[in-house]
Amino acid sequence: MDDSVSVREARANLTRLLDHAEEGEPTVITRDGTPVAAIVPIEEYEALEEAADELLARKAVQTLAEEGDGPRATLADVLADIFGTSAPGVA
Repeated sequence: MDDSVSVREARANLTRLLDHAEEGEPTVITRDGTPVAAIVPIEEYEALEEAADELLARKAVQTLAEEGDGPRATLADVLADIFGTSAPGVA
C-alpha cells in the first residue's frame, strides 16, 4: 500500500493499515489531497510523546531561569483566575 491514502481508502482498509503500522510502516491519511492525520507504529507515537514532554520540561526550566526569583502564582491563584472565585480557605 502507498504511504498515503484518502479517508475513504483508510476506512475501507483500516485493518491492513494497522497491520502496516505494526510492521513499522506509517501511513498518512489525506482529505481532498491534504494530509490530515497519520497512522503510525505505537513506538513512534510514544517516542513523539516523550520528545514533546522533554521539550516542554526544557522550556519550563528555561522560563523559570529567565524569571529569576520573581513572584509566582500559586495553584489557588490559577484556579481563581480560571473559575473567577478564590479557592476555599484562600483570601
